Amino acid sequence: MNTQRKVVLVVEDEPIQRMMAVDMVEDAGFEAVEATDANQAIQILETRPDIHIVFTDIDMPRGLDGMRLAACIRDRWPPIEIILTSGHFQARDVELPARGVFFSKPYRVEKMVETMRGMAS
Repeated sequence: MNTQRKVVLVVEDEPIQRMMAVDMVEDAGFEAVEATDANQAIQILETRPDIHIVFTDIDMPRGLDGMRLAACIRDRWPPIEIILTSGHFQARDVELPARGVFFSKPYRVEKMVETMRGMAS
């Protein structure tokens, strides 16, 4: 499977967590684009039509959290696949958009990569 051209937008406000997520995405063969919050993610989505998957933390500063970002993506960019993650929320507390997937932190990298590859195919 060719994931080289698939672009994953990683939205995470914690620098170390973002760096680890970007490394995971790139090690899986995807191109990673980084955003530090939901507002920056929306700006990127407005200019990058090649983004295939958004991998976002739920807990973020400055307005929009990951769940609201996911709802916005589903409304404005329906084809984009969405992965939500959090160390503070349980799956039962997460409002997932259609085709959205939730992973609690710490997540298993193998399972996350398997999910992204499935979304990319």
